[in-house]
Amino acid sequence: MAGQPGRRRLCQLDPGSGEYRLEPEQALCLADPASPVDLAGAYYIIEAVFHALDRTVDNFRTGAGLEWGDHHACLFHGTERFFRAGYNAHLLGEWLPALDGVVAKLTAGAQVADVGCGHGASTLLMARAYPRSRFIGYDYHPESIRVAGERAREAGLENARFEVADATGYGERDFDLIAFFDCLHDMADPVGAARHARQALKPDGHCLWWNRSPATTSRTTSIRSAGSTTALPRRSACRCRWPAMVRRWARRPARRACAR
Repeated sequence: MAGQPGRRRLCQLDPGSGEYRLEPEQALCLADPASPVDLAGAYYIIEAVFHALDRTVDNFRTGAGLEWGDHHACLFHGTERFFRAGYNAHLLGEWLPALDGVVAKLTAGAQVADVGCGHGASTLLMARAYPRSRFIGYDYHPESIRVAGERAREAGLENARFEVADATGYGERDFDLIAFFDCLHDMADPVGAARHARQALKPDGHCLWWNRSPATTSRTTSIRSAGSTTALPRRSACRCRWPAMVRRWARRPARRACAR
């Protein structure tokens, strides 16, 4: 099975032992789930595209869409692993410090919501770094919330919990920080989700909204990201009343309009 990757120079054959090996930089991208440049999760997402291919063709013809939870489980695991690499590389050292005063609040003890948390990779990373703060992960997919809860228990993180709720349905208030990591553009009502977050924040609270953007990623990555959003059409996105948000998810005017 390693012959084909070997011909593409993804791994090297040791003539003496007959074994294949990865160079350290290749292993960092392909064989280390904790790596900040782990790419293997992307292949699970591609696999999910093919699991849903027949239904995707029908959805393009009918406009029906497919609920996130109706996709193959490899999509959820692939999404977690692929985006976790970015969180490991940037969340604690760059994204949170970019918000004035947020790191100080988290260090002292803050209340944080992670909306659209999936398996909770971003939630748990923050909870581990800031033990005095309390973190709640919300997602409308029950199975993802179950997995996230298991991960929290395995990690022994008592300051993180997870609840099934959509982006306009969670009831808690007075958050110091509400985060959306690569999910707002796929929601049925992104404007409503942003409005709900504003109402749930403290007067001096912050909202962190992260999405991949063509301005900060390569052309190839941008095309693949837009392609996966198109090839995995969620029913929620298909019924979105603000189609420009889904169609032009990475453009600044769309993001500014949602924020307003």
